[in-house]
Amino acid sequence: MSLKELIPGRLGFGTAPLGNMFRAIPEEEARATLAAAWEQGIRFYDTAPFYGAGLAELRLGELLSQQPRDAFVLATKVGRVILDEPEPGARALGEKGGLFQHGRPNAMLHEWTADATERSIEGSLQRLGVDRLDIVWVHDIAQDFHGDLWLGTFEEARTGAFRVLSRLRDEGVIKAWGLGVNRVEPIELTLDLDEPQPDGFLLAGRYTLLDHERPLERLLPKAQEQGVGMVVGGPYSSGVLAGGTHFEYQDAPPEVVERVRRIKEVAARHAVSVKAAALQFSLAHPVAVAAVPGATKPSRIAEDVAALHQEIPADFWADLRASGLVSPAAPLPAGA
Repeated sequence: MSLKELIPGRLGFGTAPLGNMFRAIPEEEARATLAAAWEQGIRFYDTAPFYGAGLAELRLGELLSQQPRDAFVLATKVGRVILDEPEPGARALGEKGGLFQHGRPNAMLHEWTADATERSIEGSLQRLGVDRLDIVWVHDIAQDFHGDLWLGTFEEARTGAFRVLSRLRDEGVIKAWGLGVNRVEPIELTLDLDEPQPDGFLLAGRYTLLDHERPLERLLPKAQEQGVGMVVGGPYSSGVLAGGTHFEYQDAPPEVVERVRRIKEVAARHAVSVKAAALQFSLAHPVAVAAVPGATKPSRIAEDVAALHQEIPADFWADLRASGLVSPAAPLPAGA
């Protein structure tokens, strides 16, 4: 089943922040945020064992386990098996070392083999309190976590997780699978394989108003040619396009801050919300099926819904293009 047929609506909810990313989020705040997402009509939820060592899945499960299972579409990820014992020492997370330092203390097995994939799915089902998953992404088999060794991790996933998920899809246990990564190269490599093909991919932070040229070169044309859909993760570039200070999960460097300032200048001239521009830009490519921004406050959900529907004049997009802030190859929203 294609992602376009499977995913309801253009706006989903990404639960990484609810794994206590960057800060410890009180339980009542997490519950209120998830309740607001449901009340606003969001029916596509994306999570992962990695987010707070299972914390995001547990929090999401508290909401979804109370809803009719056919009322929502649920995606999670494989690549980390959450263990019962605490992590001995600091987590080895590549560039993302302190990302979930406020999450659960449980140790994680980082493995993409067939056996670990089965164990990961079983653990996710238990934490989420559901009887089935709709989409499963193969998580973080890219350079940002593995450096120069990433191709070895990719090969482990190719012969392990890819084949398990293809079988589960063929058996009807899941409806779709793909990669969930922050870099384009693993997806490009996967689309070149002769083996069973993925149904789509979740690309986080790489197709945004701030950073989008690399996927336009090869990945998105190939995905369009093969009929593979994209879920856009991190459409606000880790928050810097939504009033925050983070880019790539770290403090935004000066050149990024300057580019955001220039985007804000153009937006102010046209009375356009930067958040609306960022969200609508990320969804304008024909391959894009949905975006899954994260949130930790109920008010942010209403902002996301408003951003999706704000009318943006064509002159704004023309001004952005003329200012060199949007690639000439990037499709713009309808009417631009």
